[in-house]
Amino acid sequence: MDKIAVLIPCYNEAKTITKVVSDWKAALLEATIYVYDNNSSDETVKLAKEAGAVVRHEHQQGKGNVIRRMFREIDAEAYLMVDGDDTYPAEFGQALIDKVLVEQADMVVGDRLSSTYFTENKRPFHNLGNTIVMKSINTLFKNDIKDIMTGYRAFSYRFVKTFPVLSKGFEIETEMSIHAVDKNMQIENVVIEYRDRPEGSESKLNTYSDGIKVLKTIARLYRCYKPMGFYASLSTLLAIISTVFLVPVLATYAHTGKVPNFPTLIVCGFVYMAAIISFFAGLILSALVQENRQNFEMKLNDREDEFRKLRER
Repeated sequence: MDKIAVLIPCYNEAKTITKVVSDWKAALLEATIYVYDNNSSDETVKLAKEAGAVVRHEHQQGKGNVIRRMFREIDAEAYLMVDGDDTYPAEFGQALIDKVLVEQADMVVGDRLSSTYFTENKRPFHNLGNTIVMKSINTLFKNDIKDIMTGYRAFSYRFVKTFPVLSKGFEIETEMSIHAVDKNMQIENVVIEYRDRPEGSESKLNTYSDGIKVLKTIARLYRCYKPMGFYASLSTLLAIISTVFLVPVLATYAHTGKVPNFPTLIVCGFVYMAAIISFFAGLILSALVQENRQNFEMKLNDREDEFRKLRER
Protein backbone atom coordinates (compact mmCIF):
# COMPACT_ATOMS: atom_id res chain seq x y z
CA MET A 1 0.00 0.00 0.00
CA ASP A 2 1.39 3.39 -1.00
CA LYS A 3 1.63 6.26 1.46
CA ILE A 4 0.73 8.79 -1.24
CA ALA A 5 -0.29 8.02 -4.81
CA VAL A 6 -0.12 10.81 -7.39
CA LEU A 7 -2.53 9.97 -10.20
CA ILE A 8 -1.94 11.54 -13.62
CA PRO A 9 -4.41 10.68 -16.41
CA CYS A 10 -2.78 11.41 -19.76
CA TYR A 11 -3.70 11.65 -23.41
CA ASN A 12 -1.03 13.09 -25.75
CA GLU A 13 0.87 15.10 -23.14
CA ALA A 14 4.41 14.50 -24.46
CA LYS A 15 5.19 18.22 -24.32
CA THR A 16 4.66 18.48 -20.56
CA ILE A 17 4.71 15.02 -18.96
CA THR A 18 8.44 14.93 -18.20
CA LYS A 19 8.25 18.18 -16.24
CA VAL A 20 5.04 17.15 -14.47
CA VAL A 21 6.47 13.83 -13.26
CA SER A 22 9.76 15.44 -12.23
CA ASP A 23 7.99 18.22 -10.33
CA TRP A 24 5.87 15.76 -8.37
CA LYS A 25 8.78 13.47 -7.56
CA ALA A 26 10.58 16.46 -6.09
CA ALA A 27 7.55 17.90 -4.27
CA LEU A 28 6.33 14.67 -2.62
CA LEU A 29 9.27 12.42 -1.82
CA GLU A 30 7.05 9.71 -0.28
CA ALA A 31 4.73 9.55 -3.27
CA THR A 32 4.49 6.99 -6.03
CA ILE A 33 3.78 8.70 -9.35
CA TYR A 34 1.29 6.88 -11.58
CA VAL A 35 0.74 7.91 -15.18
CA TYR A 36 -2.29 6.27 -16.80
CA ASP A 37 -2.08 6.57 -20.55
CA ASN A 38 -5.35 6.80 -22.48
CA ASN A 39 -4.31 5.73 -26.02
CA SER A 40 -1.74 8.46 -26.62
CA SER A 41 -0.33 8.61 -30.13
CA ASP A 42 2.75 10.64 -29.18
CA GLU A 43 5.69 9.80 -26.87
CA THR A 44 3.81 10.34 -23.58
CA VAL A 45 4.40 6.76 -22.38
CA LYS A 46 8.10 6.71 -23.23
CA LEU A 47 8.81 10.06 -21.61
CA ALA A 48 6.79 9.25 -18.48
CA LYS A 49 8.76 6.04 -17.96
CA GLU A 50 12.06 7.86 -18.47
CA ALA A 51 11.01 10.47 -15.89
CA GLY A 52 10.44 7.73 -13.31
CA ALA A 53 6.67 7.27 -13.29
CA VAL A 54 4.82 3.97 -13.02
CA VAL A 55 2.99 3.81 -16.35
CA ARG A 56 -0.25 1.91 -16.82
CA HIS A 57 -2.90 1.93 -19.52
CA GLU A 58 -6.64 2.43 -19.94
CA HIS A 59 -7.85 1.63 -23.45
CA GLN A 60 -11.41 2.91 -23.09
CA GLN A 61 -11.25 6.53 -24.18
CA GLY A 62 -12.32 9.19 -21.70
CA LYS A 63 -11.07 10.72 -18.45
CA GLY A 64 -13.82 9.08 -16.43
CA ASN A 65 -12.76 5.66 -17.69
CA VAL A 66 -9.15 6.38 -16.72
CA ILE A 67 -10.08 7.46 -13.20
CA ARG A 68 -12.25 4.35 -12.75
CA ARG A 69 -9.21 2.21 -13.59
CA MET A 70 -6.96 4.20 -11.25
CA PHE A 71 -9.33 3.98 -8.30
CA ARG A 72 -9.80 0.23 -8.74
CA GLU A 73 -6.14 -0.68 -9.07
CA ILE A 74 -4.32 1.53 -6.58
CA ASP A 75 -4.35 1.30 -2.78
CA ALA A 76 -2.94 4.29 -0.88
CA GLU A 77 -3.42 6.19 2.35
CA ALA A 78 -3.93 9.37 0.34
CA TYR A 79 -4.43 10.07 -3.35
CA LEU A 80 -3.62 13.21 -5.29
CA MET A 81 -5.02 13.65 -8.79
CA VAL A 82 -3.58 16.16 -11.26
CA ASP A 83 -3.61 16.67 -15.01
CA GLY A 84 -0.60 15.97 -17.18
CA ASP A 85 -0.65 19.38 -18.86
CA ASP A 86 1.47 21.28 -16.27
CA THR A 87 -1.33 23.68 -15.33
CA TYR A 88 -1.25 22.75 -11.63
CA PRO A 89 1.90 23.67 -9.65
CA ALA A 90 3.25 20.82 -7.53
CA GLU A 91 4.16 23.07 -4.61
CA PHE A 92 0.54 23.08 -3.42
CA GLY A 93 0.33 19.28 -3.30
CA GLN A 94 1.54 18.89 0.28
CA ALA A 95 -1.17 21.22 1.56
CA LEU A 96 -3.86 19.11 -0.10
CA ILE A 97 -2.35 15.84 1.16
CA ASP A 98 -2.11 17.18 4.74
CA LYS A 99 -5.84 17.86 4.70
CA VAL A 100 -6.37 14.15 4.04
CA LEU A 101 -3.68 12.61 6.26
CA VAL A 102 -3.84 15.06 9.18
CA GLU A 103 -7.34 16.55 9.13
CA GLN A 104 -9.14 13.40 7.90
CA ALA A 105 -10.73 15.12 4.89
CA ASP A 106 -12.33 12.86 2.28
CA MET A 107 -11.96 15.18 -0.71
CA VAL A 108 -9.79 18.28 -1.00
CA VAL A 109 -10.47 20.63 -3.89
CA GLY A 110 -7.65 22.64 -5.45
CA ASP A 111 -9.45 25.95 -5.89
CA ARG A 112 -8.27 27.76 -9.03
CA LEU A 113 -11.18 30.17 -9.27
CA SER A 114 -10.21 32.11 -6.14
CA SER A 115 -6.73 32.87 -7.45
CA THR A 116 -5.27 33.12 -10.97
CA TYR A 117 -7.67 31.11 -13.15
CA PHE A 118 -9.67 33.96 -14.68
CA THR A 119 -6.51 35.85 -15.67
CA GLU A 120 -4.42 32.86 -16.80
CA ASN A 121 -7.12 31.00 -18.73
CA LYS A 122 -7.44 32.36 -22.25
CA ARG A 123 -10.80 30.71 -23.02
CA PRO A 124 -13.58 33.06 -21.81
CA PHE A 125 -16.38 30.52 -22.26
CA HIS A 126 -14.49 28.13 -19.97
CA ASN A 127 -14.50 30.87 -17.32
CA LEU A 128 -18.25 31.38 -17.71
CA GLY A 129 -18.91 27.63 -17.74
CA ASN A 130 -16.95 27.07 -14.52
CA THR A 131 -18.93 29.80 -12.78
CA ILE A 132 -22.30 28.44 -13.97
CA VAL A 133 -21.47 24.88 -12.90
CA MET A 134 -20.16 25.96 -9.49
CA LYS A 135 -23.23 28.10 -8.70
CA SER A 136 -25.64 25.47 -10.00
CA ILE A 137 -24.25 22.69 -7.84
CA ASN A 138 -23.84 24.84 -4.73
CA THR A 139 -27.44 26.05 -5.09
CA LEU A 140 -29.04 22.68 -5.87
CA PHE A 141 -27.02 20.67 -3.35
CA LYS A 142 -26.55 23.40 -0.72
CA ASN A 143 -22.78 23.38 -0.42
CA ASP A 144 -19.84 25.72 -0.83
CA ILE A 145 -17.31 24.00 -3.08
CA LYS A 146 -15.20 26.77 -4.59
CA ASP A 147 -14.16 25.02 -7.83
CA ILE A 148 -16.25 22.18 -9.23
CA MET A 149 -14.33 21.48 -12.45
CA THR A 150 -10.77 21.48 -11.10
CA GLY A 151 -8.64 18.44 -11.88
CA TYR A 152 -6.40 19.10 -8.86
CA ARG A 153 -7.83 17.09 -5.95
CA ALA A 154 -6.78 14.92 -3.04
CA PHE A 155 -8.83 11.98 -1.73
CA SER A 156 -8.97 9.64 1.20
CA TYR A 157 -8.92 5.86 0.82
CA ARG A 158 -12.56 5.56 1.80
CA PHE A 159 -13.67 8.10 -0.82
CA VAL A 160 -11.77 6.37 -3.62
CA LYS A 161 -13.03 2.89 -2.73
CA THR A 162 -16.68 3.90 -2.30
CA PHE A 163 -17.06 6.29 -5.23
CA PRO A 164 -19.07 4.72 -8.09
CA VAL A 165 -17.58 6.13 -11.30
CA LEU A 166 -20.37 6.40 -13.87
CA SER A 167 -19.17 9.20 -16.15
CA LYS A 168 -16.90 8.40 -19.08
CA GLY A 169 -15.47 11.84 -19.84
CA PHE A 170 -14.82 15.26 -18.35
CA GLU A 171 -18.07 15.17 -16.35
CA ILE A 172 -16.19 13.10 -13.77
CA GLU A 173 -15.18 16.10 -11.62
CA THR A 174 -18.82 17.16 -11.35
CA GLU A 175 -19.82 13.63 -10.38
CA MET A 176 -17.12 13.50 -7.69
CA SER A 177 -18.24 16.77 -6.16
CA ILE A 178 -21.92 15.85 -6.04
CA HIS A 179 -21.19 12.39 -4.63
CA ALA A 180 -19.08 13.85 -1.80
CA VAL A 181 -21.74 16.44 -0.96
CA ASP A 182 -24.62 13.96 -1.04
CA LYS A 183 -22.81 11.41 1.15
CA ASN A 184 -21.91 14.09 3.73
CA MET A 185 -18.18 13.56 3.30
CA GLN A 186 -15.70 16.06 4.64
CA ILE A 187 -14.79 18.45 1.82
CA GLU A 188 -12.04 21.06 2.08
CA ASN A 189 -10.93 23.81 -0.30
CA VAL A 190 -7.29 24.84 -0.78
CA VAL A 191 -6.57 27.90 -2.92
CA ILE A 192 -3.98 27.10 -5.59
CA GLU A 193 -2.40 29.01 -8.41
CA TYR A 194 -3.28 28.07 -11.97
CA ARG A 195 -1.18 28.55 -15.08
CA ASP A 196 -2.41 28.18 -18.61
CA ARG A 197 -1.13 25.40 -20.83
CA PRO A 198 2.30 26.04 -22.39
CA GLU A 199 2.37 27.00 -26.05
CA GLY A 200 1.85 23.98 -28.29
CA SER A 201 -0.12 22.03 -25.69
CA GLU A 202 -3.79 21.67 -26.57
CA SER A 203 -6.75 21.15 -24.25
CA LYS A 204 -8.82 18.00 -24.80
CA LEU A 205 -11.89 19.70 -23.28
CA ASN A 206 -14.43 21.00 -25.79
CA THR A 207 -16.12 24.07 -24.35
CA TYR A 208 -19.55 23.44 -25.85
CA SER A 209 -20.03 19.67 -26.18
CA ASP A 210 -18.35 18.85 -22.86
CA GLY A 211 -20.12 21.78 -21.22
CA ILE A 212 -23.49 20.37 -22.29
CA LYS A 213 -22.48 16.95 -20.93
CA VAL A 214 -21.61 18.51 -17.58
CA LEU A 215 -24.98 20.28 -17.36
CA LYS A 216 -26.78 17.03 -18.26
CA THR A 217 -24.79 15.29 -15.53
CA ILE A 218 -25.89 17.88 -12.97
CA ALA A 219 -29.55 17.38 -13.97
CA ARG A 220 -29.22 13.59 -13.90
CA LEU A 221 -27.54 13.52 -10.51
CA TYR A 222 -30.02 16.00 -9.06
CA ARG A 223 -32.82 13.68 -10.15
CA CYS A 224 -31.04 10.67 -8.62
CA TYR A 225 -29.78 12.24 -5.39
CA LYS A 226 -32.60 14.74 -4.75
CA PRO A 227 -35.71 13.05 -6.19
CA MET A 228 -38.16 14.91 -3.97
CA GLY A 229 -36.86 18.28 -5.14
CA PHE A 230 -36.77 17.19 -8.78
CA TYR A 231 -40.20 15.56 -8.97
CA ALA A 232 -41.87 18.14 -6.73
CA SER A 233 -40.63 20.85 -9.11
CA LEU A 234 -41.97 18.85 -12.07
CA SER A 235 -45.27 18.34 -10.26
CA THR A 236 -45.58 22.06 -9.54
CA LEU A 237 -44.81 22.95 -13.16
CA LEU A 238 -47.47 20.53 -14.46
CA ALA A 239 -50.03 21.82 -11.99
CA ILE A 240 -49.37 25.44 -12.98
CA ILE A 241 -49.68 24.65 -16.71
CA SER A 242 -52.92 22.75 -16.14
CA THR A 243 -54.35 25.53 -13.99
CA VAL A 244 -53.59 28.19 -16.60
CA PHE A 245 -55.67 26.31 -19.19
CA LEU A 246 -58.37 25.22 -16.73
CA VAL A 247 -59.25 28.62 -15.26
CA PRO A 248 -60.90 30.01 -18.46
CA VAL A 249 -62.96 26.81 -18.78
CA LEU A 250 -64.17 27.09 -15.18
CA ALA A 251 -64.86 30.81 -15.57
CA THR A 252 -67.03 30.16 -18.63
CA TYR A 253 -68.87 27.39 -16.78
CA ALA A 254 -69.51 29.68 -13.81
CA HIS A 255 -71.12 32.33 -16.07
CA THR A 256 -73.03 30.14 -18.55
CA GLY A 257 -73.36 26.75 -16.90
CA LYS A 258 -71.77 25.17 -19.98
CA VAL A 259 -68.38 23.69 -20.77
CA PRO A 260 -67.40 24.87 -24.27
CA ASN A 261 -64.05 23.08 -24.42
CA PHE A 262 -64.33 19.50 -23.23
CA PRO A 263 -60.98 18.45 -24.79
CA THR A 264 -59.20 21.15 -22.76
CA LEU A 265 -60.98 20.04 -19.59
CA ILE A 266 -60.04 16.41 -20.18
CA VAL A 267 -56.39 17.19 -20.95
CA CYS A 268 -56.16 19.38 -17.85
CA GLY A 269 -57.48 16.49 -15.79
CA PHE A 270 -54.80 14.16 -17.12
CA VAL A 271 -52.09 16.77 -16.54
CA TYR A 272 -53.23 17.14 -12.93
CA MET A 273 -53.05 13.37 -12.58
CA ALA A 274 -49.49 13.46 -13.95
CA ALA A 275 -48.63 16.15 -11.39
CA ILE A 276 -49.98 14.01 -8.55
CA ILE A 277 -48.12 10.92 -9.81
CA SER A 278 -44.90 12.93 -10.10
CA PHE A 279 -45.23 14.17 -6.51
CA PHE A 280 -45.74 10.70 -5.10
CA ALA A 281 -42.93 9.32 -7.26
CA GLY A 282 -40.67 11.86 -5.55
CA LEU A 283 -41.84 10.69 -2.12
CA ILE A 284 -41.19 7.03 -2.92
CA LEU A 285 -37.80 7.65 -4.51
CA SER A 286 -36.68 9.91 -1.65
CA ALA A 287 -37.38 7.02 0.75
CA LEU A 288 -35.22 4.75 -1.42
CA VAL A 289 -32.44 7.34 -1.50
CA GLN A 290 -32.54 7.56 2.30
CA GLU A 291 -32.20 3.78 2.52
CA ASN A 292 -29.28 3.95 0.07
CA ARG A 293 -27.53 6.50 2.31
CA GLN A 294 -27.94 4.21 5.30
CA ASN A 295 -26.46 1.30 3.35
CA PHE A 296 -23.62 3.53 2.19
CA GLU A 297 -22.72 4.37 5.79
CA MET A 298 -22.49 0.66 6.55
CA LYS A 299 -20.27 0.24 3.50
CA LEU A 300 -17.99 2.99 4.79
CA ASN A 301 -17.52 1.07 8.03
CA ASP A 302 -16.45 -1.98 6.04
CA ARG A 303 -13.95 0.12 4.09
CA GLU A 304 -12.50 1.52 7.32
CA ASP A 305 -11.84 -2.02 8.53
CA GLU A 306 -10.27 -2.91 5.19
CA PHE A 307 -8.09 0.21 5.34
CA ARG A 308 -6.78 -0.62 8.80
CA LYS A 309 -5.86 -4.15 7.72
CA LEU A 310 -3.99 -2.86 4.66
CA ARG A 311 -2.01 -0.41 6.79
CA GLU A 312 -1.03 -3.16 9.23
CA ARG A 313 0.54 -5.31 6.50
